[in-house]
Amino acid sequence: MRADYHLHCEFSDDSSERMEDQIERAIELKLDEICFTDHVDYGIKKDWSEGNIVWRGGDAKSSGVVKMDPLANVNYPEYFSKIDRMRETYKNITIRKGLEFGIQTITADLFQNLYNRYKDELDFVLLSMHQVNNLEFWTQDFQRGKTQKEYNEEYYREIYEVQKIFRDYSCLAHLDLIVRYDENGVYPFENVKDMIAEILKQAIKDGKGIELNTSSWKYGLADTQPSRAILKLYKDLGGKIITVGSDAHNTKQLADHLDEGYRILKEEIGFSEICTFDHMKPVFHQL
Repeated sequence: MRADYHLHCEFSDDSSERMEDQIERAIELKLDEICFTDHVDYGIKKDWSEGNIVWRGGDAKSSGVVKMDPLANVNYPEYFSKIDRMRETYKNITIRKGLEFGIQTITADLFQNLYNRYKDELDFVLLSMHQVNNLEFWTQDFQRGKTQKEYNEEYYREIYEVQKIFRDYSCLAHLDLIVRYDENGVYPFENVKDMIAEILKQAIKDGKGIELNTSSWKYGLADTQPSRAILKLYKDLGGKIITVGSDAHNTKQLADHLDEGYRILKEEIGFSEICTFDHMKPVFHQL
């Protein structure tokens, strides 16, 4: 089984790659299964149904044309409908319906309402932490004015608090994401090990998993994401549910280092199985 379980397309505000192009590339790469997990980030983005969507300038293309991105969540009816059409068009690959929930404690009720509305559509939900109190990491707004200890501990504390009030997810995405945006370097694992252990224990208790996000290679991180130490801790605590995803926002990133991720999980960490999901239920496959 080769499956990319963290994949974005034109329904994410930060991707313009067409869904069909991602699927065709996945077929070229001989993947058995993919799951689209486009972004929902209540607090900093609006639903299309709310109207008055703000558009922001994106990356300049080689032609000199500046792409404009809507500061909006997934257009849910169109998204699920298109995946249904893609399933009819592409019969030689399994295509799953997922979403990436960028949850905060202050927005958890909105995500609960969203999940309740579309739970019959969903195969998979990633629980991500992209911002705290609507302060984003990539802009340094969250970290600004805090010590490295303070913002790292607040980050993990927020994840744990979200876990306690929202349980309709499948896996914790890129659990140590803060590393990607930490301008002070990698905060020592031992300093937050106990906090991370509580997060992992809660996930295991609730029957949830974690993902290995292979975009760590793209971002030039020194370790996997989450780190090998976190992956090992999850396994040692009894965790068994794990997915692997590239976090690809275009076809060039699709399945990037997927096989290396599988190798690390099997040979370095000791996992014997990975998971895919069907209607929010994990399906186990031998590595």
